[in-house]
Amino acid sequence: MSHIDDASTLPVVWWKSSRSDTGAQCVECGIVDAGEQVVAVRDSKTPTGPALLLSYSALGALVEGIKHGEL
Repeated sequence: MSHIDDASTLPVVWWKSSRSDTGAQCVECGIVDAGEQVVAVRDSKTPTGPALLLSYSALGALVEGIKHGEL
């Protein structure tokens, strides 16, 4: 896992989860490198803030951990 300080500099198309509400509790994802299987995750309220860069498998593990209340 790594990060970037300004997520708006990434050349990605951001999307929100269909489970995100219309309020302020949203995260956005964007595919950074499909070949290397890297995705960026950022806070939708702060598009110029930091983003985590995760492998597809690490993102999947994060989502599963949240679903099961482990995080």
